[in-house]
Amino acid sequence: MKSYVVGNWKMNFSVGESSVYLHKLLQRTHAYRDIEVIVAPSLIALQPLSLQIDRKKIRLAAQTANPHDFGAFTGEVSFTQLRGIADYCIIGHSERRHLFHESDKQIRSSVASALRNQITPILCIGETDTERTFGETYDVLRDQLLGGLSGVSAEDITKVIVAYEPVWAISTTSDARLASPDEIASIIQFIRQTLNEHFGQEVGENIPILYGGSVKPTNAGAYLTVPGVNGLLIGGASLIADQFTEIIEIAKKVKS
Repeated sequence: MKSYVVGNWKMNFSVGESSVYLHKLLQRTHAYRDIEVIVAPSLIALQPLSLQIDRKKIRLAAQTANPHDFGAFTGEVSFTQLRGIADYCIIGHSERRHLFHESDKQIRSSVASALRNQITPILCIGETDTERTFGETYDVLRDQLLGGLSGVSAEDITKVIVAYEPVWAISTTSDARLASPDEIASIIQFIRQTLNEHFGQEVGENIPILYGGSVKPTNAGAYLTVPGVNGLLIGGASLIADQFTEIIEIAKKVKS
C-alpha cells in the first residue's frame, strides 16, 4: 500500500503565491512509486495549478466541493466541475463540520459525488476535546465513519481514504496537547476494525488511513511508524517548504 503525504493549505496563499510555492515544491520533490504527495490549495488556485502541476511528483486535492452536479447554488463549485482538475478532495474536515455545520448527510453525499466523478475522497473523522473528555470518542468516530461511507458500494469503498484528525490536537503548539503514538495506535486499530466489520477484512485492511493533528518534522516519523497509519494529513507545516519536503523525505525513509 502507498503512503500518502497530504498538505492542506486551507485559506492561505494568493493564486500567485500558490504558483510560486508549488514551483518550489516541484523543484524539491522527487517522483516516488510508493509515496503519493498531495497538496490542497484554495479553490481559486486549483485550476491554474492544474496546468502547472507535474502529476508524477505531486497531485492536487480540493478542500471541499458541493455534492450537487449542477444547479442554482450561488457561490458553490461541484465535484463535476473539479473533475480533471483535482484528483482528490478532503471531505468532512473538522473545520467544515464545526465552522460550517456540515452534517453527516452532506458529507455522505459529498463522498458519493466524489466517487461518481472519479475524485478520491479523503474522509476526515475526529472527536472534539469535550467528546474525548466524556468518553465519547469511539461512538463519535464510528458515527462519522459509517455516516460518511453509508451507501458506498463494495467496489467504490476501495477508492476511499480515511483520515483521523482529533480536533483537540489540531493547530496546537503544546506538546502536552499532541496525540501520543499509543493513543493514535488504539484509534487506528478501532477504525480498521470498524471497516473490517462493515466491508469485510479483505477490503477493510486495504483502505488507507492517515493521521493528522499538528504534524511536523519532529513528530512525523513517530506518527508514520504507528501500526496501521498509511500517511499524514498536514496543515501548518505544509505551508513551509523546508518542513513539508522534510516530512516527505521522512515518509520515504519510513517506507524504505
